[in-house]
Amino acid sequence: MLYVKAPAKINLTLDVLSKRPDGYHEVEMIMTTVDLADRIGLENRQDGQILIQSSNNFVPDDQRNLAYQAAQLLKDTYDIKYGVSITIDKQIPIAAGLAGGSSDAAGTLKGLNELWQLQLTPDDLAELGAKIGSDVPYCVYGGTAIARGRGEKIEHIAAPPNCWVVLAKPTIGVSTAAVYGGLELDQVEHPQTAKMLEAIAENDYEKMCRNLGNVLESVTLGLHPEVSSIKEQMKRFGADAVLMSGSGPTVFGFVSNEARTTRIVNGLRGFCDEVYAVRMLGERYSLD
Repeated sequence: MLYVKAPAKINLTLDVLSKRPDGYHEVEMIMTTVDLADRIGLENRQDGQILIQSSNNFVPDDQRNLAYQAAQLLKDTYDIKYGVSITIDKQIPIAAGLAGGSSDAAGTLKGLNELWQLQLTPDDLAELGAKIGSDVPYCVYGGTAIARGRGEKIEHIAAPPNCWVVLAKPTIGVSTAAVYGGLELDQVEHPQTAKMLEAIAENDYEKMCRNLGNVLESVTLGLHPEVSSIKEQMKRFGADAVLMSGSGPTVFGFVSNEARTTRIVNGLRGFCDEVYAVRMLGERYSLD
């Protein structure tokens, strides 16, 4: 059995520039990985089948699963006769704006590349990943990067200033399609991507906190007031900066101090079942 770590990501910035002719949106976003990860186990099967087993009953075990799609894509592209049993030890909340499904797909691509001795480069895997979902190419590389296009054009940048990250996910699901559908590009406040890049280059924690921004946040807050409530509670308990990740509903807060992190987590547990305190990973990660 081969095991692969599949970390969650957060968006330091998420900007939508325009609607594209292909129906996707042109985006520009800065993403970084955090130390909350699913663990993917991969084992060859002689019968050619792809079987998914997950620790979470809400994870689909068929073609809807992005890890399943990743395995199928490699089988079809490279005429692989093997099948694979995929076990997903799910630690990342589902439908949370943390790219859990995309990271599972990326982990499956990387793991099967090794298991099936395909000798594909990370760039090859990222190109394949773009066929599965917009966040998969970024998740193949991990670390910290700007993603452009529909998310598949990746530019690697330095890791952001390290800090504690508190994640809180309310017990609701958010439809990414509905959020993008409700976006009025001429009426939203666009994040200062250039200033965030400066903050990272200067390793300036306070500047990073000041320049967090997510153009989708106002839409999700309008649809789901619970997200707004968690943001307010996180600020009240002492987070240095607070933002929604992706299309939501997970909210994250940056905290420089470990004792304050514990206080925020304990305070939020009264409002929210899924609360985590993690560190930034920031750097690109290996297969382990």
